[in-house]
Amino acid sequence: MKRAAYFAFLAVCALWADPAARAQAPSSDPAGPVPPAIRAAKNIFVSNAGSDSGLFPEPFSGDPNRPYTEFYNALKATAQYKLVSDPGQADLVLELRLLAPNGPQNPSKVNGASDPLPMLRLVVYDRATHYVLWAITESVETALLQKSHDRNLDDAIKATVNDFVEVSGAQPPAPATTP
Repeated sequence: MKRAAYFAFLAVCALWADPAARAQAPSSDPAGPVPPAIRAAKNIFVSNAGSDSGLFPEPFSGDPNRPYTEFYNALKATAQYKLVSDPGQADLVLELRLLAPNGPQNPSKVNGASDPLPMLRLVVYDRATHYVLWAITESVETALLQKSHDRNLDDAIKATVNDFVEVSGAQPPAPATTP
């Protein structure tokens, strides 16, 4: 009997010591609720909160309005919303900004300067109350070549639109087809 208890004790210890055996199942808690104003919105005003300095013309081509223009056009392509030119006519105000906070210090640079780590920040406001209802942040992957920087910015813009569409419950834009 002692021998069986000893082996049972060893088995329990082995299971306890194995991190995979102790891993918890993913949380079954439902996601937090999406504010009803986001799901009910029909009219949207897109606000251009600009781009941090030092991002145009390098590492990204174009001008500082490029993220806004591409986001606006991609959102328009979903055909889920009426994009209005006056925030007073909107149900929601979407504020888009291209940020460039500094990354970790680089010891190989003068004074340990750091490269910016660009990211898009979309803040969704309720037009009537001016409260923030939701915020989405998408990082722009770093690259070495101009072409890659531009592609990564385009990818981050598409991801931001898709994130908003997912939260709002709208249908994602159809992929572009080439003739």
